[in-house]
Amino acid sequence: MEARAKRRAFLLLVSCIWVPMTVLGGTGNATVSSLSRPRVVNFGALFTVNSVIGSSVMPAVLAAVHDVNADSTVLSGTKLNVVLQDTNCSGFIGTIDALQLMEKEVVAAVGPQSSGIAHVISHVVNELHVPLLSFATDPTLSSLQYPYFLRTVTNDYFQMYAIADLVDYYGWKEVIAIFVDDDNGRNGISVLNDALARKRAKISYKASFSPGATKSDIDDLLVNVNLMEARVYIVHVNPDTGLSFFSKAKNLGMMSSGYVWIATDWLPSVLDSSDSVNKDIMDILQGVVALRHHTPDSDQKRTFASRWKKLKSIKTSRFNSYALYAYDTVWLVARALDLFFKNGGNVSFSDDPSLRDTNGSTLNLSSLRVFDQGQKLLQILAGMNFTGLTGQIQFDPQKNLIHPAYDVLNVVGTGLRTIGYWSNYSGLSVITPEVLYTKPANISTSNQHLYNAIWPGETIKRPRGWVFPNNGKPLRIAVPFRVTFEEFVKKDKGPSGVKGYCIDVFEAAIDLLAYPVPHVYILYGDGKRNPSFNSIVYDVAQNKYDAAVGDISITTNRTRIVDFTQPYMESGLVVVAPVKEIKSSPWAFLRPFTVQMWGVTGAFFLFVGFVVWILEHRMNPEFRGPPRQQLVTVFWFSFSTMFFAHRENTLSTLGRCVLIFWLFVVLIINSSYTASLTSILTVQKLSSGIEGIDSLISSPYPIGVQDGSFAYNYLIEELRVPESRLRIIKSEDEYVSTLQKGPQGGGVAAIVDELPYVELFLSNNKCIFRTVGQEFTKSGWGFAFQRDSPLAVDLSTAILQLSENGELQRIHDKWLSNNGCSSQNNQVDDTRLSLKSFWGLYVICGGACVVALVVFFCRVYCQFLRYAPETEEPEISEPESARSSRRALRSRSIKDLIDFVDKREAEIKEILKRKNSDNKKQISHSSDVQQSSPA
Repeated sequence: MEARAKRRAFLLLVSCIWVPMTVLGGTGNATVSSLSRPRVVNFGALFTVNSVIGSSVMPAVLAAVHDVNADSTVLSGTKLNVVLQDTNCSGFIGTIDALQLMEKEVVAAVGPQSSGIAHVISHVVNELHVPLLSFATDPTLSSLQYPYFLRTVTNDYFQMYAIADLVDYYGWKEVIAIFVDDDNGRNGISVLNDALARKRAKISYKASFSPGATKSDIDDLLVNVNLMEARVYIVHVNPDTGLSFFSKAKNLGMMSSGYVWIATDWLPSVLDSSDSVNKDIMDILQGVVALRHHTPDSDQKRTFASRWKKLKSIKTSRFNSYALYAYDTVWLVARALDLFFKNGGNVSFSDDPSLRDTNGSTLNLSSLRVFDQGQKLLQILAGMNFTGLTGQIQFDPQKNLIHPAYDVLNVVGTGLRTIGYWSNYSGLSVITPEVLYTKPANISTSNQHLYNAIWPGETIKRPRGWVFPNNGKPLRIAVPFRVTFEEFVKKDKGPSGVKGYCIDVFEAAIDLLAYPVPHVYILYGDGKRNPSFNSIVYDVAQNKYDAAVGDISITTNRTRIVDFTQPYMESGLVVVAPVKEIKSSPWAFLRPFTVQMWGVTGAFFLFVGFVVWILEHRMNPEFRGPPRQQLVTVFWFSFSTMFFAHRENTLSTLGRCVLIFWLFVVLIINSSYTASLTSILTVQKLSSGIEGIDSLISSPYPIGVQDGSFAYNYLIEELRVPESRLRIIKSEDEYVSTLQKGPQGGGVAAIVDELPYVELFLSNNKCIFRTVGQEFTKSGWGFAFQRDSPLAVDLSTAILQLSENGELQRIHDKWLSNNGCSSQNNQVDDTRLSLKSFWGLYVICGGACVVALVVFFCRVYCQFLRYAPETEEPEISEPESARSSRRALRSRSIKDLIDFVDKREAEIKEILKRKNSDNKKQISHSSDVQQSSPA
């Protein structure tokens, strides 16, 4: 009820201005037509006749009505009649015309072309249940708010997304929107802003002007936008005023090289419907890119084009895309009415009681009547599906035409050149949308293609899309006024006012750009202490400076508010601690191995010696003798293998296999021990109580931090170090003094700082300090710019070029000395060897010993079975004494067998020994004889 009251109040307000006119075609009270088809059905048409769009729409509508009435297959027995109303480009007159049109009891209304009038009329048709088939492209004309509104042309929502894809395709990040400040202009640019945001681009400035703006107003607007950085202009204006806009831009030199102009569908509408475009106008428009509603080529379209010059009421021999949409709209109404009548629909109107109650007013609202079956006709219209001049006519759930598509045009020479197409199905492509509809959808970046465009200035090179503002102001660059480590940045008496490593890198990168970058350096800080780098970055984000150049670390929090270039120097936090020389110790030889390593190694020496003794004892006389002698042999053999000086020979195969594995283990252990001991006694002579960031945090000692460094906040926020433990270091002398004093003397246990500062500090102090532990953060230094600054991207490319051609390293060598005292070469590490480095060797050797023992005992057991006497079956009545005698005899037999075997082995060895002795005597005798013989 509240909504109905609002609509009634709106109609009352309009009627206060409108003088009631005589009802034409009225039938008095509620009239219901017969159930048969009416002989004539009225529908209305609202548009501005004397306009670019209206001059094409009116002949098309009349031609469509003629064709419908001439076709016996549609609306058989019923004549379609159009009631024309000229809105005269006025919202007020258009509203009055709409009310007059509703008096004539039309079943549908075609138009208007103006979004402002469409908003007003939509309220009227909602109240009277008359479907409105409009050419208005305003994206905010929603079917939810206006249920009787049906758009029969492509929604500007899709056009703005097409423009966003164009901007992204060419790599531009900022555009300037120029538009008429009306419903269509404001709402279209609002959608464009959202579409660009999805592509990480934006509208940097919205330049709007009133619909009745004078030439001087347009001149002032163009002068303002020409002073800005962006050079990509999106022009969304009315067709009837757009060309004069470009004329002003030409006079200001804005149609030359470096500028980008993208026009919405208004520009092709003007050019397509003009009989002959002035050559001067075409010269002005050279290089402009524009969008036009895409309508596929077909026989129907070509036939209509050939008929155009023969149509009545035409003002030009050419037409634009709105003529095709108007023709299809009339046919849409005719086909829907035909189906409406076939389904039993009838045309009847009734009075609305709410319109009669005027509270005593003399306004004649009773002339406005409600279409009884308007809802039924609306449903039929929304469900239609046929092929017309513009392609497939079908609506989606939001009552927009399906398959929205645009031609991407380029003004070249004396006409329009198609460089591609856009559709919401596949994005930008050089293939027509109707072909792509037969393939799977693909809107990936790699699938976006356009032919080369010719830009203003007759160049095919893609414009950069931005320049430095033409307002006489150079780039304002903040430079930290450092007190420590001035090699990076410091004040200078030269023209620039600053110098240093960072300044040289920035200037070298600027020199590689293809365009000049006027800039001025502004020192940031008082020169008494290092400034806060977070404050510098924040001021850049707040537009106090255009950029910041210096030793600025790229951190997560800073990247949220500014854009950084490619890092030109690697950085990260390290720990610098005081160190002392290790004094000589008589027990230094024990340091290479840990206690666990010593214990396991000693145990394996004894274990391997015992295993070899077991394997050699039976057949090797060197491993036999009294128990005391055998025990000494085991110990001697085990430890002599450490020096490969064992004199006992191994005769068994199993013993030799075990010894091979063990000697390999001994070789590895000896080599590792020697290398570790050499490192401890000759190379590594320094140690520190702080071994890295973990031990520093766990200690209760103070920690030093350079003044202005991001390490201060990092230690507090990320590592949870109490603020009371941090000490601000304000000078390089204070670096040295606080480290030398130590925590007991009022200094610090260590200093946490960035790697470039630490390397410079160590080299300047002859490496008397060291970094401990590893670099525990990874970052880099970069130049900070305001968000979405295109200069940040170009400078990143320049920095990469400096790195590739070696110029970055030459600048580094010029300012920063490098005497080899880097953190990588001077970390204090523990060189003791632990068991975890050698347990694999011990497992292999131990496994070999176990296998050898198993094989040995198996062989002994087999020998026992072979030489043992056969066992007779015992008698059941054999007494216990007899069984004892039998066991004693068997054990004596085994012992005699072993003694016999040992005795035979000893005799054989004795024989071999005597034989060797006789051979030696013979050789000695032969040599004596030779010496005594005469020469």
